[in-house]
Amino acid sequence: METPIHTINNLFAQLGLPSDTAAIDNFIAAHAPLASDIQLADAPFWSDAQATFLREEIREDADWAEVVDQLDARLRG
Repeated sequence: METPIHTINNLFAQLGLPSDTAAIDNFIAAHAPLASDIQLADAPFWSDAQATFLREEIREDADWAEVVDQLDARLRG
């Protein structure tokens, strides 16, 4: 069985955020750069549910972990 491949667009949809490319670019522009001493899931712009999802995906090295890492990198720009 193949592991699902998620995109950043899928991640934003999963987080309940607008998931078109322009909306993602706007989100990143509005929230970057994220300080190096703040974990992605601890950023103040996430809801509790979003932060929990991000934290669990990274901790469990789950399906979404790679794309969560991509978002983290983009926010640290």
